[in-house]
Amino acid sequence: MCPDAAVPDRSSSVTDPANDDGRTVLGAADISRALRRIAHEILEANKGADGLVLLGIPSRGVPLARRLAAVIAEFEGSDIPVGSLDVTMYRDDLRRQPTRAPLPTEIPEGGVDGKTVVLVDDVLYSGRTVRAALDALADHGRPGAVRLAVLVDRGHRELPIRADHVGKNLPTAQTEKVRVRLADFDDADSVTITGGAR
Repeated sequence: MCPDAAVPDRSSSVTDPANDDGRTVLGAADISRALRRIAHEILEANKGADGLVLLGIPSRGVPLARRLAAVIAEFEGSDIPVGSLDVTMYRDDLRRQPTRAPLPTEIPEGGVDGKTVVLVDDVLYSGRTVRAALDALADHGRPGAVRLAVLVDRGHRELPIRADHVGKNLPTAQTEKVRVRLADFDDADSVTITGGAR
């Protein structure tokens, strides 16, 4: 999703040496704990792992979905289908945004029909990426239920969309930006906020 903005808890806010004006609000251990909690919530809501499919929204939603699947497998002792769902061509802002090449969509074997699909993303902001993901998902089948898991919810929704599972709620100013770093793409795991009034 779009990595944009949030105000940290004062108790956990530290300076990010890699970014002079950034504040790290989640470190690697915090992200790991948040994912374990989300995995528990998913299993509780679904009453187990049967019929679950996790689909990450590129780019950082995909490794988050894989990590959640690994944690669920650790709890349940069975593998959970995991894939990716690119939303590029379903966005409603294509005319205003720079063109981005679509990323792969990978629907697990067995498809999504009748399954409980959990869409996974890094940051929930306006809700427009999730709306696009719902449109994209409809082209691949008819799930029995669709849920949303995000690492960070920064507020400022423009559509009536909310996450079912949230790692961290971060009240934000729109002038701030949230940057999610994951070791799969970056040097380490962290969530950092920059910008805002000084």
